[in-house]
Amino acid sequence: MQERLQELQEEALNQVTEASDLKALNDIRVAYLGKKGPITEVLRGMGKLSAEERPKIGALANEVRESIAAKIEEKQKNLEAAAVNEKLATEKIDVTLPGRPVKKGNHHPLTRIIEEIEDLFIGMGYSIAEGPEVETDYYNFEALNLPKGHPARDMQDSFYITEEILMRTHTSPVQARTMEKHEGKGPVKIICPGKVYRRDNDDATHSHQFMQIEGLVIDQNIRMSDLKGTLEVFAKKMFGADRKIRLRPSFFPFTEPSVEMDISCKICGGAGCSVCKGTGWIEILGAGMVHPNVLEMAGFDSKKYSGFAFGMGPERIAMLKYGIDDIRHFYTNDIRFLTQFHRHE
Repeated sequence: MQERLQELQEEALNQVTEASDLKALNDIRVAYLGKKGPITEVLRGMGKLSAEERPKIGALANEVRESIAAKIEEKQKNLEAAAVNEKLATEKIDVTLPGRPVKKGNHHPLTRIIEEIEDLFIGMGYSIAEGPEVETDYYNFEALNLPKGHPARDMQDSFYITEEILMRTHTSPVQARTMEKHEGKGPVKIICPGKVYRRDNDDATHSHQFMQIEGLVIDQNIRMSDLKGTLEVFAKKMFGADRKIRLRPSFFPFTEPSVEMDISCKICGGAGCSVCKGTGWIEILGAGMVHPNVLEMAGFDSKKYSGFAFGMGPERIAMLKYGIDDIRHFYTNDIRFLTQFHRHE
């Protein structure tokens, strides 16, 4: 039995030495040190030994077990270290190579236009006002001189949620809410940027959801000349100092008188081309003097206060300024389109 234990020890140690990977090493561990291994089988025969031989064989069996376990542990450490070194060798990084450049993001063209307009009007003493996109019929229409049944409501083809709740069709409700908060006391000087929604078929020039920026000024002795001067400053800042403007009579229920503003075409300089359809002018926004009914409904004395309002679409301004021919480019997230607008450094 002693000779058998020594043979098993020598045999196991040789196999451990020759093991080439951790799996083979684990198989040796199970084969020799497991409950069904040959050493265990030898120990089961100790009942046939004399009382004097049993302690000697038991001690030898423990020595054999310990020597095999120690050899396996040593071999395991060596194999694990070799595996780590091999992995390091295959995954090494040359730190002297130049790093991969991280591309900087661009401002979306609409964001750039809106921020440019905001900066311009903030410099003129305006503040920025915001309001809910899900609006009540009262603020979206009635407070703006558009009572129920008014034919001008049909022009905006709204998304109604209930009979009294809808997605706002313009940012004018923000003006109505702001005027109401002032409780009939001026001055009021705000611009209102935000999303608006109308039931429209999406094509190159229309979208069911788009951006709008409106402005409102209310104070004593506000005149049409103040509106014209403000719009002229805006046009020259956005489209160039050589731009001219003209105001054409129009109609909006919440302003009286109402005007459409055109700017001289920067492509042809007013001579006429395909961009301006041969007229030399391009329509850019709508404006007018705040209707007395709107002032009165918001709590202002229309005999004491007057004001002007204007509204524009950032998409249209961006299309004209950057030469974009399809409004859908703003919303399709095509990286080829967006990378044309380089980040301001």
